[in-house]
Amino acid sequence: MPLAAASLAFLAAYAVLVLTPHQDVASAVLLGVWLLFAVDYGVRWRLSGQGPRFARTHWLDTLVVLLPLLRPLRVVKLYEAVLRRHGRPRLPLHGRVITYAGVSVALLGFAGALAVYQQERGAPGAGMRTFGDAVWWTCATLTTVGYGDIAPVTPLGRLIAVGMMACGLALLGAVTGSFSSWLIQVFSREDDQQDGERPPG
Repeated sequence: MPLAAASLAFLAAYAVLVLTPHQDVASAVLLGVWLLFAVDYGVRWRLSGQGPRFARTHWLDTLVVLLPLLRPLRVVKLYEAVLRRHGRPRLPLHGRVITYAGVSVALLGFAGALAVYQQERGAPGAGMRTFGDAVWWTCATLTTVGYGDIAPVTPLGRLIAVGMMACGLALLGAVTGSFSSWLIQVFSREDDQQDGERPPG
């Protein structure tokens, strides 16, 4: 729960850093959140006794420490924690995948739009002049539509674009696969019910 709150604080501070002139306070919050994640990661590494294998078994936590833009994904874990705390049953697998994918798309999309706008604004030849342009580009990229009306021109902006494309393809594939699995289950149950209602031949 504290790390999920810190993830939201990171996202809010990053938005302030990019979109407003209050950069000193935002930078201090970003540094504090990074230190919190680094200390938490180091302590759990030490207590696990796994050595280097800890980085592989806790790959999301490793990426969160190394890549700041992935920190908001810690909020996804908050969903399961809230359900367990209130004693509510977990959703079926396909429901959890769709929920996680939806939250991940929203968080990554917002963070990615901020990151690419930070790199592209004011760059020579850049067509991304406002944050609204960045949001539009992010939506087109994550959904793999790719209209091409706006494209990053800076090297770091294009690197962010590659990451957004990969995330969009992965999340779209996860949602499509889960939805197809759910439809198959529904049709299978209907067929079983129809077979049970038929009189014996």
